[in-house]
Amino acid sequence: TCSTPPLPPGPFELPLIGHLHHLLGLPHRKLKDLSKIYGPIMYLKLGEVSTVVISSPGVAEQIMKTHDLKFVDRPQNLVSNVVQSFWSVREEETCKDKKAFMPVAENIISLAAGFSIADLYPSMKFLETISGIKSKIKIIHQKVDKILNDIIREHKENRMETFEGEVEEDLVDVLLRIQERPNVLEFPITIDNVKAVILDMFIAGTDTSSTLMEWTFIELLRSPRVMEKAQEEVRRIFNGEKKIDQADIDKLNYLRLAIKESLRLHPPAPLLVPRECRERCELEGYEIPKGSKVVVNAWAMGRDPENWKDPESFEPERFQDLSIDYRGTNFKYIPFGAGRRMCPGILFGIANVELPLALLLYHFDWKFANGVKPEELDMTEEFSISLRRKQNLHVIPTRYSPS
Repeated sequence: TCSTPPLPPGPFELPLIGHLHHLLGLPHRKLKDLSKIYGPIMYLKLGEVSTVVISSPGVAEQIMKTHDLKFVDRPQNLVSNVVQSFWSVREEETCKDKKAFMPVAENIISLAAGFSIADLYPSMKFLETISGIKSKIKIIHQKVDKILNDIIREHKENRMETFEGEVEEDLVDVLLRIQERPNVLEFPITIDNVKAVILDMFIAGTDTSSTLMEWTFIELLRSPRVMEKAQEEVRRIFNGEKKIDQADIDKLNYLRLAIKESLRLHPPAPLLVPRECRERCELEGYEIPKGSKVVVNAWAMGRDPENWKDPESFEPERFQDLSIDYRGTNFKYIPFGAGRRMCPGILFGIANVELPLALLLYHFDWKFANGVKPEELDMTEEFSISLRRKQNLHVIPTRYSPS
């Protein structure tokens, strides 16, 4: 008889809490340190939840490409259900105030990033109630549904007033058109599916973009050589332009290298979005139990000296001769994930960074406030739904006047 392969190695665990005590602090950094001891595939027990942590491109490729179908599921938790099911509301209850969306979005981000003991002990259903998170999610759920109904209603009304092809369609228009034609796809798209995609794009895309722009701007400020080079390119290409369009942005090759390098050092979701093993699997000679949560440490892989020369340095030029893009084709660089479950809003997120960052570099010269030197800047991180710098950035702009 064949013996069952062992579980992946991991540190010692404690009763009830498992390995939670090893993750105090910043999880992506703690997991990187543990992987140096226990290897690129590691087993942790977080409360009741079996978790496998991946820290190498080779194993990540097996998860996201070779055995993609076995790891295509997402773990269920209380907050994720906000975007997976919506209850209908009457038309007269639909929210009219668009400004209501941003505080609701911030609440969702806060809940999604927070620590929920109910998710670590799913068998103890009473924790959902006594922790208070269930009632908070229900309130947010209702607010979100009202706003999404309003967005969809307005798009449907606009579609009725115009003929197809007369106006340029946005994402919602395309989703509604497919939803109204059930034979276009092998499976039907429901209104709930449309709502979930809209919410994903708003929440994930917006928060990811702001985080990426902040880190890129910080790294440019910390590297005067790179800042000078990026500003020279922007000011040369934008010079004399009254209106900046996508054709101008497409010429900013060096700025795009800087953004790509910033993503290597500071992926907005350092542990990506967890996957779940839908059936028993064997990886690298280890047993991966069915239902295990699988976490890929993209942050650790982006700073691995085996994959990158001088990995802690901000060097945009490293990507000049590398055929590596954001689409997860090279597994040592997967800031947006890879495979079937990679981020669908890559282009949306990058576009939200390129233009505003280019305009900031074109119109202003920048320096740190209070005489802070680049090497003195506190780079301490704050782990949330996206990885942000803990301290606010204080800078002084000086208006640039082309001669």
